[in-house]
Amino acid sequence: MGRKKAAGPTEMELQILSVLWARGPSTVRTVNTLMNEDQRTGYTTTLKLMQIMHEKGLLTRDATSKTHVYSPANPEAHVQEQVVNSLLERVFAGSTEKLVMRALSSSTVSAEELSRIKKLIKDKEQESRR
Repeated sequence: MGRKKAAGPTEMELQILSVLWARGPSTVRTVNTLMNEDQRTGYTTTLKLMQIMHEKGLLTRDATSKTHVYSPANPEAHVQEQVVNSLLERVFAGSTEKLVMRALSSSTVSAEELSRIKKLIKDKEQESRR
């Protein structure tokens, strides 16, 4: 039996993607150095993960120079949408209401965030009336 396909990037892959989205195209050494600010990760571990991510289509690689430079294959918003859609289907049986209710009840929400959420709801209501 084959390995089950992951529902999206793993936690470590998301950390690597976050570094690349924030910093832009980078070498493995740069990504590893920045990741080590939060938690100790060996260079070879970062290298192997980035090679796997390239194979999976999560990263692109410029191999024109001696040190390969990696970039995210997709923008941050696109990956976030994929992860949320997967979570929505796997955990909340496709119910956006359950997902939003759990998110709002599980964490502290600032007044600014609530304002943006209300605006989004208002926009969605207007959109659905059209």
